[in-house]
Amino acid sequence: MDRSTGSLPSWLPFANRVVRLMSRLGLPLGTVRVLVVPGRRSGEPRPTPVSPLTVDGRRYVVSALPQSDWARNIRAAGRGELAAGRHRTPVTLTEVTDPAEARAVLRAFPREVPGGVTFYVRLGLVDQADSDQFEAIADQVAVFRID
Repeated sequence: MDRSTGSLPSWLPFANRVVRLMSRLGLPLGTVRVLVVPGRRSGEPRPTPVSPLTVDGRRYVVSALPQSDWARNIRAAGRGELAAGRHRTPVTLTEVTDPAEARAVLRAFPREVPGGVTFYVRLGLVDQADSDQFEAIADQVAVFRID
């Protein structure tokens, strides 16, 4: 998927499959978890690697591409499971509509999920792991609170 100046790496689908396999095997993956959400059309489980972050005691996931399939599936289902290894936790997912809350989450993103910064740079959303730059894109991405 292209944004105005960049695109996700072509190897990402393969890497996502590897991450899902490693998770099923119970191998540690740092901040990465697998979010499983029912597909909005099929209802079939759709696993997606995500890196939850914690801000003010609440957990969140962020989609750099707000119209990605996984973000649209979350909006439709509002629920899913967060898997860490073989352990699955049912979760409710709510899109953040409060601009101040979204800005706080994005401001924390480069510190909490440093491995995810590269994707935002590749998409042309930010130039570097700078909290001010991430805060400035809060209205361009999708932020979901995990309850």
